[in-house]
Amino acid sequence: MVRLGFVGLGKMGVRIAERLQAQGHDVVITSRRASSAAALVADGARWVDSPREVAAACKLVFMALPSPDVVESVATGPDGLIEGLAAGSVVFDLSTNSPSVVRRLEEIFRAKGVDFLDAPVSGGPRGAASGKLAMWVGGDRTAFDRHKSLLDMIADRARHVGPAGSGSIAKLVHNCAQYALNCVLAEVFTLGVKAGIEPLALFGAVRDGTLGRRRTFDGLIDQFLPGEFDSPNFALSLATKDVLLATELARELCVPMRMGNLALAEMTEALSRGWGERDSRVAMLLQEERAGVAIAVERDAIDRLLLLETS
Repeated sequence: MVRLGFVGLGKMGVRIAERLQAQGHDVVITSRRASSAAALVADGARWVDSPREVAAACKLVFMALPSPDVVESVATGPDGLIEGLAAGSVVFDLSTNSPSVVRRLEEIFRAKGVDFLDAPVSGGPRGAASGKLAMWVGGDRTAFDRHKSLLDMIADRARHVGPAGSGSIAKLVHNCAQYALNCVLAEVFTLGVKAGIEPLALFGAVRDGTLGRRRTFDGLIDQFLPGEFDSPNFALSLATKDVLLATELARELCVPMRMGNLALAEMTEALSRGWGERDSRVAMLLQEERAGVAIAVERDAIDRLLLLETS
């Protein structure tokens, strides 16, 4: 058991700190609102008045803060962590942060001999309380490995994903996808309900389809990640017809379909490239072109990752 510092006791932070304390760790805490620390203090946590005091008392500090500017202020502002940390200490930033801010802070802390790792989490307050969180960690791999057992107390899926800033990039990709999908789901469900299907019946029905039976990102495995679109599971020409029929139904019912029409436009452009008999996901190559990247992961590497995930 070690002495841990914790800065930021919002809905996520307070539950993570409580979990660490419940595992027997001595926790030193501070936050913008002292009232959020009441239960922790009652259970033996030590309250201090500034991040600098947290850092002076601990060699391992967690931050769970609401925005990049607050992270910078806590880390390097007056009475910030940087003023109290000794060489050999480590900071894990659990916040959803800007990769450029993370990289800047990592350089500042590294110059003082301190490891700064971005480690944003996903799973909400309930996951924070139970330890059922995903955690994406960017920064020094040795520091991650050294503290992996501690991170496992917080998150059952703590993963090192690359150098400083990589954890934040993974979190932003995840969250942006989540909220974009919310827009798509709202759009297609309002279409289905207005067309006459009861909402719960529609929900139960679509969960039985191919998409409904897979984890959100698993669809990337088949074609997108390996960059293989020429042995189609379902041809682009047929998929475009399906989306066209859906948008036509929406027009009949006066249901706005911004996302659906955008998807139709992408697929139509892919058809104009002569890709109609390739897999329906081939339209994703258009975005690769715009972004200036080419994604082609070896099948063996994908299979090894999947095997590791299920072991």
